[in-house]
Amino acid sequence: MTIHVGFYDAKSYDRSVFNEANKDFGIEIHYFGDRLNEESVRLSKGMDVICIFVDDTCDSRVMEKLHDNGVRLIALRCAGFNNVDLQAAEEFHIPVVRVPAYSPHAVAEYAVTLMLCLNRKVYRSTNRTREWNFKLDGLMGFDMYGKTVGIIGLGRIARCVAQILHGFGMKILAYDLYPNKEFAKEYGIELVDLDELYRRSDIITLHVPLTSQTRYMINSVSIDKMKPGVMIINTGRGKLISSSALIEGLRSRKISCAGLDVYEDEQKYFYEDLSDSMISDDKLSILLTMPNVIVTSHQAFFTREALSNIAQTTLQNILDFEEGKELVNEVKG
Repeated sequence: MTIHVGFYDAKSYDRSVFNEANKDFGIEIHYFGDRLNEESVRLSKGMDVICIFVDDTCDSRVMEKLHDNGVRLIALRCAGFNNVDLQAAEEFHIPVVRVPAYSPHAVAEYAVTLMLCLNRKVYRSTNRTREWNFKLDGLMGFDMYGKTVGIIGLGRIARCVAQILHGFGMKILAYDLYPNKEFAKEYGIELVDLDELYRRSDIITLHVPLTSQTRYMINSVSIDKMKPGVMIINTGRGKLISSSALIEGLRSRKISCAGLDVYEDEQKYFYEDLSDSMISDDKLSILLTMPNVIVTSHQAFFTREALSNIAQTTLQNILDFEEGKELVNEVKG
């Protein structure tokens, strides 16, 4: 019996990569351009599985309708699961699986890319030279060597970041509830509490999941504790940072610059072409006009290797479910 998968928010690159990977699985994939929400959940009728991404909405109301439509599994094609109501999933007996590790190198390398571009003003220089302006005023950066970076979280991605920055000769601080002490010792990482990390870091990069404990962990209180002129990098989840507090920190010069691959209300805008539209989000509009801020569209994961790994793991998760095997990547509430 063929298993039917409703694939929400399908882009052209999703179709290409998943169709190629699916040659080894033979799963029936139905691609939907819509994101999952209370209106588009109707498309799931007749599907055994739905496959969703970071900006799909899978709250309790959607979950109930998925159950009524006969959906038996939710397959996330990403690592994060903050957009899924796990308690409702358990209530309706719908397992949730994810892709815990697709390419930590992809996200880590992108985080470092943002650091370098902000530090050396690459984005400003490029805009200038396209207008035949080759002056250096306002483009001065600093040596990364010898500076202190604070890494919040020490999971797979964060460890890759640490390895790269260790190669730069940076001093590395890290905070994690359950740190890998052997790794920290190998790379000369100093394990500290958050207050000390804020106080000493020239650069802070975020690599923790979005939970009730980490939501808006970068706020006016934490920013007040930071070293003047700190750089902030976020390639994790948008709601780790209070955008209002970040803007005030940038305006006061407490924060020298910020690299954001995610935004707290990104689901309204990211992955879509809105070039002919007006952005109604005032905070996002302000961030986009600031000369010391880089905002990109949640693309840190976007490499050939990562997409291939995502497709393989997602399809394997679905096949394991259909064959009654252990769901090694199941997320529990």
